[in-house]
Amino acid sequence: MRDPNIVICSLLEDSWLPLEQVAAACRVDAEWLERHIDEGLLPGAKSVAGIWRFSGNTLRRVRLMRQLERDFDAVPELAALVADMMEELDALRATKPYHGR
Repeated sequence: MRDPNIVICSLLEDSWLPLEQVAAACRVDAEWLERHIDEGLLPGAKSVAGIWRFSGNTLRRVRLMRQLERDFDAVPELAALVADMMEELDALRATKPYHGR
């Protein structure tokens, strides 16, 4: 018997997703992604033979930027700056042990 509350997922760290899948997963138009790529706001996106591919980290960045733009009416550059800062914090937390409050 299957439990409907169990979520099946896979790690995306080493996976590359095509533009269409990222757009669907983040509920944005492909044009939204292409515009952000053209503006240099998604540095983790790579073009292989003219086809855009996104890492799992870039997928998280796209979701965060979309949320910031939608919820706070942030301009794309500000959403990218916040995403940069969040990624820096994550990197610092990964290298330094957290001592609590």
